[in-house]
Amino acid sequence: MSEAVIVATARTPIGRAKQGFAGRLPADDLSGLIISALLAKVPGLDPGLVEDVIWGCGQPAGEAGTNIGRVAGILAGIDAPGVTVNRYCSSSLQTIRMAAHAIKAGEGDVFIAGGVETVSRFQYGAADTGPPNTKFGEAHDRTKAREGGWPAHMDAAHRSARRVHRDGPDRGERPRDRGRGSHGDG
Repeated sequence: MSEAVIVATARTPIGRAKQGFAGRLPADDLSGLIISALLAKVPGLDPGLVEDVIWGCGQPAGEAGTNIGRVAGILAGIDAPGVTVNRYCSSSLQTIRMAAHAIKAGEGDVFIAGGVETVSRFQYGAADTGPPNTKFGEAHDRTKAREGGWPAHMDAAHRSARRVHRDGPDRGERPRDRGRGSHGDG
């Protein structure tokens, strides 16, 4: 069984909500900066070795409601899956626990785990009233143009799901089980 170790850490400076540079950045940009700073501390690490970005947020809605784990990884130049974890105040701690368990279970060797807090920017608990990240404006426009659309950053996931549904999980190496549900979830 592999032993899980923390190789490097990164964080933003502690400050007051809505003040300083961190108070003005969208949650995904802030997360991307944290992950980029983390990768800079381990210059010998090939980002292609990252198995997953496991990212916590106290309220996965509004600016942090677009699978921030995946989006932050993309912004940091990581081509790996991402997952967003919500355990409120313990979200980041939960991501570290999940990464350690994945390593011990042999699911991979390199994971990025952490999180971002933007709840303090919500006014009166309204998480979905803030503006979206302008970097994804074109993606949001494409989403609006789709009939029954999904977020544009999920295009790859939807292509994969359609392929698995069409060809089966082994990319056509065995016949698809017609008895399974529409998403292959038997």
